[in-house]
Amino acid sequence: MLFPFVRSSTLSGAVAMPFVLLLAACATQPKPPAEADALPPPPAAPRVVPVEAEPQAPATQPASLFTLMTQGPVAAMLAYADKVRPLGGTELSAEITRAGDPGDSPTAQMQLALLLAQTRVPADLVRALGLMQRVMANPSSDAQPLQPLARALAARYVEQRRVEDDRDKQVQQLRESQRRIDQLNDRIEALRAIERSFARPNNAPVPALPAPGTTKPPP
Repeated sequence: MLFPFVRSSTLSGAVAMPFVLLLAACATQPKPPAEADALPPPPAAPRVVPVEAEPQAPATQPASLFTLMTQGPVAAMLAYADKVRPLGGTELSAEITRAGDPGDSPTAQMQLALLLAQTRVPADLVRALGLMQRVMANPSSDAQPLQPLARALAARYVEQRRVEDDRDKQVQQLRESQRRIDQLNDRIEALRAIERSFARPNNAPVPALPAPGTTKPPP
């Protein structure tokens, strides 16, 4: 009667042994290092954003070109007039040579007219007035914004020409008056010379008188 009991206990222990070993193995399994859990994700590639080219700085552009782009042709022409206003003599002649033939460009025509009006030469002023009149009569879209300024400058050149003509006439009259004055002075000086010749004393020797008591020798 005892043998079956012992046999069943032995069988139960044999069956339970694998479960005990499996639990022990789970209890003794090493824990993964904490560093593996704390690794950061790989960095994302930076996004490339296209950047538009910055406009050229105003200081690196010609003043007239920058003014033309930002404020219009009239402001650019006024800036050019202010730039060349102090020029004179050799510098003004060099700038006129550099401008050359303006052709049909209203901008070039006005720039050359501004230069010619400063030479104080009547023929250059007449040419400058003609260039302004060409701009005023030009129907192109490039000339229309400049036409009010061209009319104002043309009126100024007409007045300047009138003043210079009056000045030339006055200079001529002054020269003629000075010539007449010089002629009158020459005549007056000649009359004074004649007057001095009449008032000059006679330098001929006077004969001596005989002493008293002496006889006059016979001739």
